Formats: sequence, structure tokens, C-alpha cells
Amino acid sequence: MEEGDRLRVEPKGVDIYHPRTGKVESSDAEDITCWFIDTDYSGANFFVRHAYFPGADLPYKQLRATLKGEIDEDAGESLKRTISRPFPRPKSERIAVKVINHLGDKVIKVVGV
Repeated sequence: MEEGDRLRVEPKGVDIYHPRTGKVESSDAEDITCWFIDTDYSGANFFVRHAYFPGADLPYKQLRATLKGEIDEDAGESLKRTISRPFPRPKSERIAVKVINHLGDKVIKVVGV
């Protein structure tokens, strides 16, 4: 999505290929456990610049434990979203989005912007 000179990402779900059956299984955004954006993807390395945890219950508690500190409760709740916070258009003209479902399957998609 474009908002002036800033962009937003909204994953609609995740498609996973099952080699045993040869089928692709589609799911919607409700099956996303976490997702990440590299807002200026170089093509070589994926750097997490945005992280979201829509499928996690109270992600700020998990982050607080991991970081061994305090995290603002409102800031923690802002991580439970399926639409990203706005970010500037990247110089590389590419972003990469990594989506992980509740089974641990992950998909990375690179998008030109």
C-alpha cells in the first residue's frame, strides 16, 4: 500500500508447498504467527527492520522476557498487527517480507516498489 511517499505491507496469508503430496496449501492472515520486513532489501541479506506477531498472545510479555527488561505495553500491542507501520520508499527499490505460520513454515517474498 502507498501512503504518499511512505509504504505499508499487508500480508494476506501464506502458501506452503507440501512435497509429499505435491500440493500447495493456502491460508489466510489469521494463520500467520509472525512476519518480518526488510524495508530496504539488498538481495544478499535479510535484515529485520519491522517485526510483527499477530498470532502470538501478548507479544510484549515474550519480548520483555527475551530482552530482560521492560517494554511499553502499548508498543507491545502494536506488534500484533497484519498491516505494517508506514516506512519510507527504499533506495534499493525492493523490500522482502518473511512470513512464518503456526507450523513453523516460512516463506520469503521479494517485491519491487
